[in-house]
Amino acid sequence: MTVLIDPFDRAIRYLRVSVTDRCDFRCVYCMSENMTFLPKKELLTLEELDRLCSNFIRLGVEKLRITGGEPLVRRDIMTFFRAMSRHLDSGALKELTVTTNGSQLEKFATDLYAAGVRRINVSLDTLDEAKFAQITRWGRLPQVLRGIDAAQAAGLRVKINAVALKGFNEDELFTLTDWCAERDMDLTFIEVMPMGDLGNEDRLDQYWSLKDLRARLAERHDLTDLAERSGGPARYVRVNDTGAKIGFITPLSHNFCESCNRVRVTCTGEIYTCLGQEGHSDLRGPLRATAEDALLEAAIRAAIGLKPKGHDFDYSRQTVDGQISRHMSHTGG
Repeated sequence: MTVLIDPFDRAIRYLRVSVTDRCDFRCVYCMSENMTFLPKKELLTLEELDRLCSNFIRLGVEKLRITGGEPLVRRDIMTFFRAMSRHLDSGALKELTVTTNGSQLEKFATDLYAAGVRRINVSLDTLDEAKFAQITRWGRLPQVLRGIDAAQAAGLRVKINAVALKGFNEDELFTLTDWCAERDMDLTFIEVMPMGDLGNEDRLDQYWSLKDLRARLAERHDLTDLAERSGGPARYVRVNDTGAKIGFITPLSHNFCESCNRVRVTCTGEIYTCLGQEGHSDLRGPLRATAEDALLEAAIRAAIGLKPKGHDFDYSRQTVDGQISRHMSHTGG
């Protein structure tokens, strides 16, 4: 079987699949407070998600990340995780993982571990309860912290993802880094990206360059650059005095596209081969047209053949070039 190779000779080994556009939070940089969610018939069923992911795995994908919305609010989602565990057992899939807001971890952490999940990413931008309620609109910090406790107790390795927001969590830089170090959790900072319906000017006001964030971190800590990569876009440093690992995802101040080995599939079966481009292809049609996989495989290969070299995000001219109109919750984090 010929693996998936894009036009720039990058082998596609990493698939991120959104299983729902719904979420129990309304984070301000991700979605509107009054979202109109997709009708159920447009969403891929759990059986269709299984078939889709299994085809990608057959074509060489080795890492599968489940996203949303909030993936753990999807009804019966553990059925899907348990189904995917067969690919871990066979050795075809090297890693099954999930990105979550943490709200449902208290309920599902043990089940996730039993299904073969060993690492999870939890999105958490602040440890201040009032600010957490402000940025998530509907979220409750104590619920998330209990979920993180449950995840660690279940044996899951937890990485915290924090969006760097000027004027919001700048003053928590050391609070967040110290908290993660004390709990033996890796931490990754992410530059805010121009997606969704938030005004461009607001995005620009929120933009906190991770170059500046790292410089501030280096004022207190001795940092060593690490060569390791996790299959994603993060670049890592070791905090020598605490032993902690901190990552930086910088789509705006540093383009990381040259090594991009991943694609995203939405909960409606659209494949986006670049997070920062509008171009996408439909996989739901071929998936539903026939029970045979030849049509689906052809559609997957055709989509990979259109994967661009890179994205167009740019804040350098003090305007938000490359603005993406869709919500992050639609594409999947």
